[in-house]
Amino acid sequence: MKQYSPNSPRHSLPRSEAEPLLEIRGISCNYDLERAVFDFSLTVHRGEQVCLLGPSGCGKTTVLRAIAGFHPILTGSILINDQQVSAVKNMVPPEARRVGMVFQDHALFPHLTVRENIAAGLDQLSAGLRGESVGEMLDRMGLGHHADRYPHELSGGQQQRVALARALAPKPLLLLMDEPFSSLDQELREHMGQEVSDMLKESGTTCVMVTHDQNDAFALGDKVGVMSEGAIVQWDTPYNLYHQPQTHFVADFIGNGVFINGQCEDKKQVNTSLGMLQSDIALDWSNDADIEVLLRPDDVVYDPEGPIIAKVTRRAFKGAQIMYTLRTLDGVKLLALFPSHANFGIGDEVRVRLDVDHLVVFEQNSVVD
Repeated sequence: MKQYSPNSPRHSLPRSEAEPLLEIRGISCNYDLERAVFDFSLTVHRGEQVCLLGPSGCGKTTVLRAIAGFHPILTGSILINDQQVSAVKNMVPPEARRVGMVFQDHALFPHLTVRENIAAGLDQLSAGLRGESVGEMLDRMGLGHHADRYPHELSGGQQQRVALARALAPKPLLLLMDEPFSSLDQELREHMGQEVSDMLKESGTTCVMVTHDQNDAFALGDKVGVMSEGAIVQWDTPYNLYHQPQTHFVADFIGNGVFINGQCEDKKQVNTSLGMLQSDIALDWSNDADIEVLLRPDDVVYDPEGPIIAKVTRRAFKGAQIMYTLRTLDGVKLLALFPSHANFGIGDEVRVRLDVDHLVVFEQNSVVD
């Protein structure tokens, strides 16, 4: 491991894309007087975009601040580009880490124009190189026509682009983003999430984002770490987090869904009040074990001849689909996504069937991970 030196060259030799850029090794951190992060480890490779996802207070922002150098660590170490930047008694200052940061509120300078905001972190460059770098970022972000405007004259999406341009202009080794889309409306944040993801992939930028919103995480993250109480409880692809959650917490936190009680009949069958469900793999439970089955909205299919009768208790229009909250005659709550042409009102009776490709089951009342 190379030790950090403020005189280290700005550009290192080319490295394999598979090599780690960020290594977090068993760090613990306090927030005020309470432990916020416990023996946390994470490796991010060059060019990856990853997300830490979890509810408020789970420790994700503390981890991000520790990477940036704004928060001390009590145990472990953090390495960026194979250089130790954080240890218990050795903290490299934030400005020496070559890390870019995009904050939740964008933190733009209100008295500076777009051009001046982007140039704010380029004081070490000559005037000519600074102008070239700013011009490049203005073009990349589509901000050329807004270069002389002030932040208050921009839309939320344009402000987001300025904040991103300012963070990327110094060509950081690592980009950190703290809830970057939270101030945008839902339609715009989905658009911006995909746009930012495409741009980061195109430029090969390594990025770590923290968010409480799974849609933001799934739009940007190649890998997502779901956090609870200061630790990652599952590190996986968005697809696997949704379809193969490893804990009750992850299953409940990711996506929409409900849990219904069931009992194992054998290794591939579960008996529930809604009928017998088949598993595509052998279940790791003994016969007659009491379990809970996760049902996602896409597991509940509208079928005029279906065996399950339910009443609509709530509906949410989503364009091509409508999300229905249903209650069966036995009082079981279900969520279902129907095509928009299957249009039902509150109180209407509908027939459905279950079409579960992969059973996700947990021990009953296993809400504590």
